[in-house]
Amino acid sequence: EAVQPGPPVAPYSLPKEEVKWPPALQPPVVLGPPAPNPSLLGPTPGNPAGFGELLPEVLPSLQPGPLAAGLPPTGEQQLLPDLLISPHMLPLTDLEIKFQYRGRPPRALTISNPQGCRLFYSQLEATQEQVELFGPVSLEQVRFPSPEDIPSDKQRFYTNQLLDVLDRGLILQLQGQDLYAIRLCQCKVFWSGPCASAHSSHPNPIQREVKTKLFSLEHFLNELILFQKGQTNTPPPFEIFFCFGEEWPDRKPREKKLITVQVVPVAARLLLEMFSGELSWSADSIRLQISNPDLKDRMVEQFKELHHIWLSQQQLQPVAQAPPVAGLSAGQGAWPMHPAGMQ
Repeated sequence: EAVQPGPPVAPYSLPKEEVKWPPALQPPVVLGPPAPNPSLLGPTPGNPAGFGELLPEVLPSLQPGPLAAGLPPTGEQQLLPDLLISPHMLPLTDLEIKFQYRGRPPRALTISNPQGCRLFYSQLEATQEQVELFGPVSLEQVRFPSPEDIPSDKQRFYTNQLLDVLDRGLILQLQGQDLYAIRLCQCKVFWSGPCASAHSSHPNPIQREVKTKLFSLEHFLNELILFQKGQTNTPPPFEIFFCFGEEWPDRKPREKKLITVQVVPVAARLLLEMFSGELSWSADSIRLQISNPDLKDRMVEQFKELHHIWLSQQQLQPVAQAPPVAGLSAGQGAWPMHPAGMQ
């Protein structure tokens, strides 16, 4: 299916260069409102380096690793991954967000807003006059899916209880090379991720209206370099999980929670897939080319469906035994021929 374009957003401040994008990555078309008023989100400590300023200094140290060593000697510089040669081509502001209600299929989307987004469930819309209540209006406004398709009445009741106190929402803010969370909603939020306490199995809450660091691109790149050099045994984590209204982590599996949200910085996932050899099978790099069906295609689909129905009926019903016909032995001939049919 064709990928539907997201809502327009403001461009991220990166160096402007004429570059050709690799087939696996498509540049987001971004236009939008001015930058938000950061008064609610608190003052910025110092002047941290942005994604574009950090990557050209850190990523070159990845190139001499195992990936570059396995390249042919001729044209080696040209064959290096385009993302490492031109790191500003990475989708640095993309966040993949996956909503999961207990026992229901997950619903995923990707946002590319350079400011971040606000996860909420309410009929009230954020306005410029209500920044203190709902955060900056320039954030991507991402609404939780409706719980109406939950079959269990009891589960749907408790899920609605949590959604009803998610009016103000949870802000995911991109700042410099880091991702932060700011809980505005009344519903308590617990989380786990790269910046959480190491090896902690105790519930990890997000304090209300307190900026909490979730992910650091600089730390991820340093850990990826150590992993590629064989100095660590495990690749760096990059997935962030939120649990709304229930303690997490705890001894219960995440699939048993009423509302969970997974957040993935897309750039980190692409870099890790590049070194693990899985980039060619990433969903972002597969573009199936299929034409829209015409009248003849729909007719073929109808014949296929009728054939499937006929096969199903043949498997369910035993074949009726035809009476023997003179001149034919048993099992000879598909249908009996009656004299009336020959006249």
